Amino acid sequence: MSSNFATSSRKVVKSMYKQTCTNLLELSSAKVTEWLQSFDSVITDCDGVLWIYGQALEGSADVMNQLKAMGKSFYFCTNNSTKTRSELLKKGVELGFHIKENGIISTAHATAAYLKRRNFNKRVYVIGSEGITKELDAVGIQHTQVGPEPMKGSLAEFMAEHLKLDADIGAVVVGFDEHFSFPKMMKAASYLNDPECLFVATNTDERFPMPNMIVPGSGSFVRAIQTCAERDPVVIGKPNPAICEALITEKKIDPTRTLMIGDRANTDILLGYNCGFQTLLVGSGIHQLKDVEQWKLSKNPEDKKLIPDVYLPKLGDLLPSILDSLAGKPF
Repeated sequence: MSSNFATSSRKVVKSMYKQTCTNLLELSSAKVTEWLQSFDSVITDCDGVLWIYGQALEGSADVMNQLKAMGKSFYFCTNNSTKTRSELLKKGVELGFHIKENGIISTAHATAAYLKRRNFNKRVYVIGSEGITKELDAVGIQHTQVGPEPMKGSLAEFMAEHLKLDADIGAVVVGFDEHFSFPKMMKAASYLNDPECLFVATNTDERFPMPNMIVPGSGSFVRAIQTCAERDPVVIGKPNPAICEALITEKKIDPTRTLMIGDRANTDILLGYNCGFQTLLVGSGIHQLKDVEQWKLSKNPEDKKLIPDVYLPKLGDLLPSILDSLAGKPF
């Protein structure tokens, strides 16, 4: 998506609480209803918003389904490249969401679509999972296999006996890879030494905090290869507005009447800012109110873009207000 488009979207957005991080729980029912009426479409992140560790967050399915009952369209938009759209659909339906496959925007699918639009006709070196390779298969693009590529022996032994570079690689795609390794980084950088070889990242999510540990995200692998290859990738996923370009250009959504929901400000909320959407941060995932307070105090204009319009501790907290609105409850 061109920067001009994103800029024009920001100019016309009419957000009721623009970049104030207003807590919806502190507003009157009438004000929340007024806010609910200010958007027609909803784009929401999945992990940390709708579900976590494979389990639906309390009330999240009810909220999304009730928003649909109000006549609003909604889309899942995930940077998770490990699953295909059909796999995400299956998961969503099993967890109680009334979603269809055309309502799912995933980086694995979007990456395959990006290469297809470019009439790509070589093979892809994939650092990632079967979510990517299955989507490449679906559009007829050849690729390497995913899985472990361990270091065999010393570096000298590996280079002399095991390192084999294919001549027909025309793109390196990097997503989440639990088998990321030194040989993979070495191969990727070697392929990318050819300026004609495309460098595509599904997303740049840095990490996933868990109770007692940190799990590296795709962005950690992308950055390592970026440093070694001395090249910047085309980033497919959030916050790149290109992930929503088709919805906007095909007029399926009006940016000024669209709400973006997320738990990670530097992907979800920033995507909303870049596209001119209203934004809702939920505290059930990565970023919390304490982070927003730091961005409010920051002198860096880039930090200001991370401040959401409104906030909820979790998406399910919106359910009572939606039910009141559907019932036409007087105020």
